[in-house]
Amino acid sequence: MKNVSVTTFIHVIFAIALIVVGATFFYLLSAGKEQRHLQQINRYKMIADEFLTRENFDRNSTALKTLLAKYRLQPIDPQSVKKEIENSGITIFSGRSPYGNVRVFKTKQHYYILIERYDYDLMLRDEHPQDYIYEMLLTIATILGILLLFMYVMVLRKLYPLKKLHRQIEQFAAGDLDVRIEEMGDDEIGRIARSFDKAIRHIKQLMSSKNLFMRNIMHELKTPITKGRIIVETIDDPMAKQVLTNAFERMNELISDLAEVERITMYNFAPEKVDTTLKEVLKRTERVLMTDPKKYTLKFSDRPLFTDIKLLALVLKNLLDNGIKYSPDHHVSLVTVGNRIEVRSVGTPLKEDLSYYTEPFSQEEKRSHGFGLGLYIVANILEKLGYGFRYRYDKEKGENVFEVVMD
Repeated sequence: MKNVSVTTFIHVIFAIALIVVGATFFYLLSAGKEQRHLQQINRYKMIADEFLTRENFDRNSTALKTLLAKYRLQPIDPQSVKKEIENSGITIFSGRSPYGNVRVFKTKQHYYILIERYDYDLMLRDEHPQDYIYEMLLTIATILGILLLFMYVMVLRKLYPLKKLHRQIEQFAAGDLDVRIEEMGDDEIGRIARSFDKAIRHIKQLMSSKNLFMRNIMHELKTPITKGRIIVETIDDPMAKQVLTNAFERMNELISDLAEVERITMYNFAPEKVDTTLKEVLKRTERVLMTDPKKYTLKFSDRPLFTDIKLLALVLKNLLDNGIKYSPDHHVSLVTVGNRIEVRSVGTPLKEDLSYYTEPFSQEEKRSHGFGLGLYIVANILEKLGYGFRYRYDKEKGENVFEVVMD
């Protein structure tokens, strides 16, 4: 039941409750109706025995009056109820003896007993109070059913704000930082809604501060880096010039990586997917890679893609660049296998799981190149594109294999 929603759980609970209550009262009503019918039949058998077991039973005798009083029977004119019996009367009991017959009729309003003896006929109306247990049970069952339905509706109405809150949280998760959680009362759901609204405002403020800080720091760094590279060109010492150039290049690379990280990790960032081919993506990858073509090998089967060309090219560029930088022979190969793009390079296996290296600024050891943002950018882009990202080590060839799994 852990994966069942609260609403579904409530539906199930109330459905079971209604079924149990309904079944219980159905059994009680059925049993009670049958029992009442048997009691009536036994009573009319006793009345029939009283009238049909005596040879002489004068209709004006004291014994008859006593019998009528005992069973609460009222003599009436047969003609006054003839039409009622003909229209709606049914025979529920009949008895016979050598002294006559007894028939009991049931109509919508009364029970009538017709005594037909050889010496006289007598029509009686049964004035005995009726047993209303059946009607009482039916009324109770109806009231309980209505009460359960009322409680069911009230519980669902109480949970409705939770559904609304869930929709607004999904809006926030999709990147809508301007979503406003509406007031939902003073109960637990209302307090959660207010707390979440405060959290949204706080997160929005933090993100705005972070973005402003990132833009300012990148802008401030660009100016001294540019000036520094200009001054480096005036230095005559080749070794010092190369060291300073490499330092400024690394700083510029970090700023570019940080800018890309800020862009792709924004909540409202969405890839611009178009119909293209793998060949077109790899053409762009080679343009942005800007390295000696001898350092990489491309063996691929072209296939149609619906993707963001710039982002997928950046992913492949980073994977190829990492392979060139960190493999002993500074060579990397890209091959396609089914729906996978594999980037292979010779080297020792990674010491940590892939998830370790997809965190920002993660490095296995101190490197002469990079800042540990390459795989972080790759993992974020592939998540946005809906592609998988895996790593394995090919022991036979001694190669690290990074796989981009496409749909």
